[in-house]
Amino acid sequence: MRALSCAHVRVLMLSWEYPPLSVGGVAAHVDGLAAALVTAGHEVVLMTRSHASTEEDTDFSGVRVLRCDAQMPWISTQSPLGATATASIAQVASANHSLVNLCLLLGDWRPEIIHAHDWQVAWAADVCARRYAVPLVTTFHGTERSRHGGHLPPGESMDINSVEWWLAFRSERIIAGTRLMVREIASGFELDPAIIHRIPNGIDTSWWTSGEDASSTVGSDHGAIGEQGPVVLTWGRVQFEKGFQVLARAMTLLRQRIPGITCLIAGRGSYIPELQSQIDIEGVSDIVTLMGYVSDPELRELIHQSTCVVIPSLYEPFGVVALEAMAAGAALVVANTGGLAELAGGTGAALLFEPGNTADLADRIEELITSETMAAELRTRATELLDASYTWAAMATRTVEVYREVLNGR
Repeated sequence: MRALSCAHVRVLMLSWEYPPLSVGGVAAHVDGLAAALVTAGHEVVLMTRSHASTEEDTDFSGVRVLRCDAQMPWISTQSPLGATATASIAQVASANHSLVNLCLLLGDWRPEIIHAHDWQVAWAADVCARRYAVPLVTTFHGTERSRHGGHLPPGESMDINSVEWWLAFRSERIIAGTRLMVREIASGFELDPAIIHRIPNGIDTSWWTSGEDASSTVGSDHGAIGEQGPVVLTWGRVQFEKGFQVLARAMTLLRQRIPGITCLIAGRGSYIPELQSQIDIEGVSDIVTLMGYVSDPELRELIHQSTCVVIPSLYEPFGVVALEAMAAGAALVVANTGGLAELAGGTGAALLFEPGNTADLADRIEELITSETMAAELRTRATELLDASYTWAAMATRTVEVYREVLNGR
């Protein structure tokens, strides 16, 4: 057994997403955790992809950030070497070579822990753990099997699941955001539950409560917010499992009950064309707007001006969007599923509805919009919940406990 020789830990993190490159909630998680670890006196170097004009080697809130160019040639799915791989997986695997090359910039600095975030950095994380002879810890922010309701469609999903399984096997400790995720990882990858630790996401409430009037940042592009009536807001990666189509159908009922109601859906994703078609078929294209990408400051101001926020997911491993909504002071309606149910159930911080149930969702939205007293109570309970359970400082402390457990057990 090797006890740690000093109070601080040197951590090499790897993540496919990091601000300003953000698709889902992984970037915000990695950003918040890395900054909190540094604030607590630990050393963090983060390896990630470059984006736009980002530099190769920078300091971001005390975190040393190394970025590689992932736009490199990858194995073609038509070649013998890539015959069973989808193009996206082959590209990600190939880009991991660039991530590994970033180790050349570390010089004499040596990590004590390699911390990977999701399957996209699996290969590089494993090489780094072997190169420095240190433990590999992995945070799974979701799994491919759970995203498809416990089933694996043939093709890319099965390939991703295989990579996740291998990464889980190579990791000495695993972190997941909810008890649901802990159970799914233990059963899905046939792992000893003792090596899997539940550590939720955190949230920086001070940032989400700050900001200026949204009209100066988003009004010119998307029109005045809420001038004609109540505004329902939602956002995230636009995929089927996020349930935006359920909200669109609920709007067909709500337009008859609440005059002037409108709905804004922010985010990007492969499901946008089909979602727009469903909005058109439902006849609500005049009151439901797909906004596409909005920056975090724009999103914050949209939340401040919205009447309520809805998270209509059919499946959600944790639900960082719910934390963001609560932190920004939104009155919240969430689907009673997965990590959302674990986060909000029984707390009084949000109204819950049956996943996929259009009528139930419409009822909850109407109930919230027509009762200022209820909305105020939800906001108060949400603030109390975040302060008590979801600070980044607390999440960093629990993460370091996992690091020390695995280090002292070697």
